[in-house]
Order: sequence, then C-alpha cells, then structure tokens
Amino acid sequence: MTRPFNFSAGPANLPEEVLRQAAAEMLDWNGSGMSVMEMSHRGKEFVSIYENAEADFRELLAIPKDFRILFMQGGGLAENAIVPLNLSRGASADFVITGSWSDKSQKEARKYCDVQIAASTASSDYTSLPLPASWDLRRDASYVHICSNETINGVEFHQLPDLKSLGSDAPLVIDFSSHVASRPVDWSKVGLAFGGAQKNLGPAGVTLVVVREDLLGHALPICPSAFDYKTVVDNQSMYNTPPTYAIYIAGLTFQWLKRQQDGEATGVAAMEKRNQRKAQQLYDAIDQSQLYVNKVSKDCRSRMNVPFFLRDESRNEAFLAGAKAHGLLQLKGHKSVGGMRASLYNAMPIEGVQALVAYMQEFERTQS
Repeated sequence: MTRPFNFSAGPANLPEEVLRQAAAEMLDWNGSGMSVMEMSHRGKEFVSIYENAEADFRELLAIPKDFRILFMQGGGLAENAIVPLNLSRGASADFVITGSWSDKSQKEARKYCDVQIAASTASSDYTSLPLPASWDLRRDASYVHICSNETINGVEFHQLPDLKSLGSDAPLVIDFSSHVASRPVDWSKVGLAFGGAQKNLGPAGVTLVVVREDLLGHALPICPSAFDYKTVVDNQSMYNTPPTYAIYIAGLTFQWLKRQQDGEATGVAAMEKRNQRKAQQLYDAIDQSQLYVNKVSKDCRSRMNVPFFLRDESRNEAFLAGAKAHGLLQLKGHKSVGGMRASLYNAMPIEGVQALVAYMQEFERTQS
C-alpha cells in the first residue's frame, strides 16, 4: 500500500526507511532486550546511540571542531529565550525581521536584553529579504539574529550574510529549524545555529544547537542551569534526562541522509540537488498557472516551504478536499497567512511533488 504524501510543515514526514527500522527495533534494540524508550540515558546502549548521532550530525554538516553540538528540548520557541540568556550578556542584540519566526524571536529576546530591529520586510508582507548592506547594525551588539528560512512566509537566505564585511564583529545566530540539513552551512559566517528536529531531522522533542566554543560560559545569572549552554556541553547533553527516543530517531535520520546519493554528490550535498529540483518543479507549476500564485520574490523563495494561493479563494475548501482524496495531506496554509503551503523537506520524494503538481493542474482544468 502506498502511503499518502505528507506536506506538513512540522511535525513532518520522516523517511519510510527510518520508520520501518524504528518499528523493527521497537521491542528490542540491537539485542539489548529493551526498547530505546526504556533505556537509561546513562547506560552504555543509549550512550552509543547518542555518540553515533552526534558524530553523524557533525559529519553531515561538516561542523568544525571548535563548535559544540547540543541536544536540547523546547524547540525553536524555547531557544528564542535560551539564546539571549546565553549570548546577550544583558547588553544588546540586533534582529533582522523577515517573517513570523524572526518576529517571535525578537519579541522574546526583549525580556533579557536591549533589542534593535536592524532591518525588516514587514512592509512587503515578508515577501522579500532586505539587502545586508542596508542593515543597521550596532558595533556593540552581542549577536545578530536571523531566521535563515521562514517556515510560514516561505522566504530563505540562499547565502548567509558575512557580518564582518558589514563592519560587525558580532556572532551571527541563525534559526535554521526548517532547512537544516537541506543544504551545506558556511560555518565561517556563523556563531550559533539552532533548530527543532521536527521539520527535517526527526520527531518533535529534540532541538539541535551548534555553538562556537568561545561563546560558551557567558550565561546570565538568571539562566536556568539546564539551559546554560556550557552546563549542557560539560554534561554531554545529559545534565537533565534528554529526549532519548527523539535523539534515536534523529540518529537514524542522520544515517539515512549519509546514504543518499545524487550523481557524485552524497549526504547533504545530494539533498541540496534534490531539493532544488523539487522546489523548481513546484514553483514552475505555480508560475505557469492562471489559478495559483506565489507572492515571494523569486530571489529568496524557500526550497523547503512553498506558500501559494488560489486567485479565487472561494475554491480553497474544494482544493483541499480533492487533495486529501488524492493522498496529498496537510496542504492548508498557516492560519496567520491563509492559502496553501507545501513543505518539501528532505524526506519528501520527488514523486510527491510530481503528484501534487499533477493534482494542481487537474484541479485547475476542472475549475475553468
């Protein structure tokens, strides 16, 4: 039986191979006689799962040795508080607002430090990105925050800004929740990256943080111990009980990613090539249509999250009902913007995009 194609923005679809392996190991992991759900997080079985997951993630994203990897909890929303608690030193931080998530980030950070909006595209309804040369950056900012892919609004930084070229020595913080592992990361431009796993890496429950070592050890006195990055690092992400099963599934996903090939490209480089093709196929179908429209500037369209609208929104419910009947799930747009949204994460096969495009074209024909 063919599974439906799940276009949810998160929690999102997982590779079928990962789900089947997890199902096979549910009652007995590797001859241990235990499910991973039942293991002590300090036992040798889970420690091996954790260490392999950390090593595979470092390899996949080519993370330099002077960066530490943390497996935390709370998702991106919690990191909106945890980052300023660790990096702001109670001083100042600059934010570039390009959509709903970066706006949430700056509002939360105001509780812990002086926030300045360095640039915003609110006036364009978040359908474009501000040129880095136009950003109003402060020399004394503790860090600069961007959301490198806005899940709701569908805009993506295809190249990370080089803050040094803009006259800033502040570390760049990126929320890469919804496109982590969909393309390589230029770590020379990044001080800290964070992302919830539930979009591209695994199930809800585990949050990945990658932080440069020199940024550790500066948490505010009010920072809870479990959220102090240095404490988490010193305890190998086990200061408190980590989300063990979510880490296990993420680890299986990392292994799946390592096995992927596209021509001579492997791993994340292979996924980037596939993701470019998937996104291009869907955007082409939208642009060539008389019924559908995507409002995002072409130079910053997200490869992961494709919002689109029917020019006649009275047809929305019919479109969604027909999509579900065709095995195309979770296409309704976020409530704050409406319309439709197709999330094309790594686990979405090209066949899913082809099926969606075929349905969209069929629906348009029947409505004309």
